[in-house]
Amino acid sequence: MAKGRTRTKVSCEQCFFHNHQLCALDLAEPCATFRPDHPEGLRPPRQLRLVFRQERAARAAWAFPTASEQAAMHRA
Repeated sequence: MAKGRTRTKVSCEQCFFHNHQLCALDLAEPCATFRPDHPEGLRPPRQLRLVFRQERAARAAWAFPTASEQAAMHRA
């Protein structure tokens, strides 16, 4: 958690599914499917951002020997 942020405690009364009578669970605390109830409706959970790394090498770390290299190994 980032420094300075405080996490608020959520309850079933704040859940979209509970408020729209879509929850079939009777638990004392919010379940794993908890989604905040917003005026504009149900929102998908936030996803991690996909960041592509730059290629580290232009060629593979290991490759099969070429045909001429294989022939040289068998001639000796």
